[in-house]
Amino acid sequence: MSESLPVLKPTDFASDQDVRWCPGCGDYSILAQMKKMLPELGLPPEKIVFVSGIGCSSRFPYYMNTYGMHSIHGRAPAVATGLRVSRPDLKVFVITGDGDALSIGGNHFLHLVRRNVDVTLVLFNNRIYGLTKGQYSPTSPEGQVTKSTPMGSVDHPLNPIMVAMAAGATFIARSVDSQVKHLASILYRAAQHRGTSVVEVYQNCNVFNDGAWDYAKDRATREDTTLELEHGKPMIFGKNRDKGIRLNGLQPEVVDLSSGIAQDDLLFHDEQADSTLVHLLARMRHPEFPEPIGVFRAVQRPIFEEQVRGQIEAARQRSGPGDLNKLFHAGETWEVQ
Repeated sequence: MSESLPVLKPTDFASDQDVRWCPGCGDYSILAQMKKMLPELGLPPEKIVFVSGIGCSSRFPYYMNTYGMHSIHGRAPAVATGLRVSRPDLKVFVITGDGDALSIGGNHFLHLVRRNVDVTLVLFNNRIYGLTKGQYSPTSPEGQVTKSTPMGSVDHPLNPIMVAMAAGATFIARSVDSQVKHLASILYRAAQHRGTSVVEVYQNCNVFNDGAWDYAKDRATREDTTLELEHGKPMIFGKNRDKGIRLNGLQPEVVDLSSGIAQDDLLFHDEQADSTLVHLLARMRHPEFPEPIGVFRAVQRPIFEEQVRGQIEAARQRSGPGDLNKLFHAGETWEVQ
């Protein structure tokens, strides 16, 4: 924490606005963990900006005592990119949902990630369109009956982790809204990362898609249905820590450690491995496999806005400061009489 900055509390980041989500919505948990995490960054509220698109999750900026922008559907990444290029002194978060980010905003999501803009993107995934009252979304499973798919969805769902990896994300993570300590730690790590960090949060919409993530949330089942990733450690899970993941050729398989299989035979997690491991982990889905939570990938590569500002500075040194009036009158101009 900076010595010149007063000690901040979660309440210092809470606005005076009434939080207007449905009672029991998972969004409340994400909001609470964000407020708990922010003081650890050592930044004053006026140096933090939340940018959102459209959807239930996109009300987020109203509830933060920081700067914020409730932008337009799917375009929060574009707004955040411009903000980071023009104001590198600000910490920028993008708050989005599975519909906002992966449907109308799919192209903007991809370009934010491939450019490696230094923003933290938190994707609330409830597998449904909540604000528009229960239509299927890009992450809804096949066969899901909704108001817009009364006979069941025939679309194959997008996997946000795989999409982020395909675009070259330098930080990818997943958490669950009800696992509050884990969620807070993942948000902190994502915010500390230099470059685009993508955090998928399994978030429950208790009105239009209640129970979508019960297997990963229920205390009675989650230790058997989720795999907490830890860098440099073997992939072990289960209530009794007696199950593991190993490779059989190029495919993962669940093994029973009580059958004599050693931990050294298991797959070890490496956050800095190439995309092959991330792809393998992203494809692990319940009920065949436990679903990974934690940090999938954390690597470094050049940051977009630093390169853009570098080019601007190089142009100034070569050609001097710009003159807007000269630019307007340069080249082929004419006067209308």
